[in-house]
Amino acid sequence: MAVAYFSRSRKRIVFLFIFFIVCGLISLSCAARQPKASRQKLQVHKHLKRLNKAPVKTIQSPDGDMIDCVHISHQPAFDHPFLKDHKIQMRPNYHPEGIYDENKVNTESNKRENTINQLWHVNGMCPEDTIPIRRTKEDDVLRASSVKRYGKKKHTSIPVPRSIPKSADPDLVNESGHQHAIAYVEGDKFYGAKATMNVWEPKIQQPNEFSLSQIWILGGSFGEDLNSIEAGWQVSPDLYGDNNTRLFTYWTSDAYQATGCYNLLCSGFIQINNNIAMGASISPVSAYRNSQYDISILVWKEGNWWMQFGNGYVLGYWPSFLFSYLADSATMIEWGGEVVNSEPDGQHTSTQMGSGRFPEEGFGKASYFRNIQVVDKENNLKAPKDIGTFTEQSNCYDVQTGSNSDWGHYFYYGGPGKNPNCA
Repeated sequence: MAVAYFSRSRKRIVFLFIFFIVCGLISLSCAARQPKASRQKLQVHKHLKRLNKAPVKTIQSPDGDMIDCVHISHQPAFDHPFLKDHKIQMRPNYHPEGIYDENKVNTESNKRENTINQLWHVNGMCPEDTIPIRRTKEDDVLRASSVKRYGKKKHTSIPVPRSIPKSADPDLVNESGHQHAIAYVEGDKFYGAKATMNVWEPKIQQPNEFSLSQIWILGGSFGEDLNSIEAGWQVSPDLYGDNNTRLFTYWTSDAYQATGCYNLLCSGFIQINNNIAMGASISPVSAYRNSQYDISILVWKEGNWWMQFGNGYVLGYWPSFLFSYLADSATMIEWGGEVVNSEPDGQHTSTQMGSGRFPEEGFGKASYFRNIQVVDKENNLKAPKDIGTFTEQSNCYDVQTGSNSDWGHYFYYGGPGKNPNCA
């Protein structure tokens, strides 16, 4: 009897073993036959789960954005393995105008120079100890070329002035469809930069194109290891799903290949401010021959790389360990505009840079950067020396510099893209 029982038990074990193997094979077969779209959706949902942290409060913006107020210690930055035990620095010790003075920077009387707001402010603000994060939607990720590339710039979106040797990467000569109109300084150690730029809503011809105006803080060569910190405003239908003008930041430590991203779409930038949402719409914007609205942006090195918006808001910092060359200082600063020219129908795009007007039209018509400054090793803001300019096709987008007592060093820039002289 015992032998018969053992035999039946062994048969049962063998049967169950075969059953589970067959089930596993069937499951693998089903997964292999699973439609590509379904597998992509699964990847997208996993990505959204990583990006969209549990909010303390959610605010609906008039433009359709959802702004999640996420506890400051739960923000995407802390997904980085090197930031697991990071103690958040709630304010810098110094800023380039001298010792950091809380009353000087954060008082009601010293808020932004203009009446620019972010649209979501209409329906509320985030509480203390939280930061506002624009919620990423499924459609946002699906518009990207892949889940992996969502929130990232293309590899060669770097403005390369003519004085820079291009031997490191021949692709940088034609910029692979990216065009610029910039002012720049080089040949020194820079510890930050500041500028005030007026804000527009340029027209974008193709959804896969964008138009932006920003500051670049650059370190290293223009090859595969370029370090860059960037901040400004942009219109990017692919990234945001609309044509609104939005505040943005970007960083990379390997020339846009694998590291870095826009805003808070990967771990890196640590936000400390509960009033300003990266990637959220800016309102109002400048109008042709009408009111002009501008924003000031300051990025400076004080241990980490800090960012301030206007006179009122220190937004946060990029930890210096994210970078190699920028771990100490920058070797070049650039200010200006960038567009993507995808050459629809084989002709130059009509995507506008800045206001869509050429620099010679001047104030109220053309876009500008004014009071452009750099930060020196003593942490002082200084007027830049030996400013150069660069544009790939001045008949499409151009730049003109100047200086006076009110605006310090400034430049007008931009253009309409396609026109009789820019085919």
